[in-house]
Amino acid sequence: MTPSTVNCLKMNILEKIIAHKKNEAAERQSLYPVKLLERSIFFETPTVSLTKYLRRPDRLGIIAEFKRRSPSKGIINAHAPVERVSIGYMQAGASALSVLTDEPFFGGKNDDLTTARKFNYCPILRKDFTVGEYQIIEAKSIGADAVLLIAAVLTPQEVRQLSALARSLGLETLLEIHSDSELGHLCDTVDAVGVNNRNLADFSVDVRRSLALAPLIPSGFVKISESGLSDPATVLELKSAGFEGFLIGENFMKHSRPEEVCREFIAAVSALEAL
Repeated sequence: MTPSTVNCLKMNILEKIIAHKKNEAAERQSLYPVKLLERSIFFETPTVSLTKYLRRPDRLGIIAEFKRRSPSKGIINAHAPVERVSIGYMQAGASALSVLTDEPFFGGKNDDLTTARKFNYCPILRKDFTVGEYQIIEAKSIGADAVLLIAAVLTPQEVRQLSALARSLGLETLLEIHSDSELGHLCDTVDAVGVNNRNLADFSVDVRRSLALAPLIPSGFVKISESGLSDPATVLELKSAGFEGFLIGENFMKHSRPEEVCREFIAAVSALEAL
């Protein structure tokens, strides 16, 4: 199999996910109309600012992720309980939580986020593939504080429309980019920019992607580096480049006690920072 064939297959996975999301959102909207979602207790509950928590001086900006599996890695941790791990992450010193809610490809569900919300007063990012307004409203109804928008699967106009809706609901928006060509998706209703170090074409990871894009991201946005962060020294290098958030999932979740690995990682970063 040639490299181009492999890349084509990988991109087909992304296209398959997006096609599924569009069908899923339409089906869920028929089952759970917007008027029903708006009755959720979370519509009356104030959200917690992701960007403010990432900038807290008593935290390091770690966004600890709960993820059971992925298309590229398969099963990562099928049995870790959301309650224990999410509480443990916050006790370990994480600044925020990220919860995968996609079921077919990542083994997540909306209830995972709602469970984490019940036991934690901290910002929670809903990690999913957002393709329309219904999912933004749904995110609010399940207790999220922030939503992810991926530039690779949305137009600049869609990003503006969806992020504006999110802001009107009190949600913050993390816009994920992979290259400088996607900087044109930035707008004034986006709160944070995440650089995904994972190549969507071949799923390879290179942290230099974050370092290369950092100076190109306007200073008004909180910068977050995502994927492939397993070395505490790398976090300090990224901090010096202007990043304030560091999304880490697999490095924690591949262990039986993700929250303990998170604690050790944050302690290691703190120790290096103190030198």
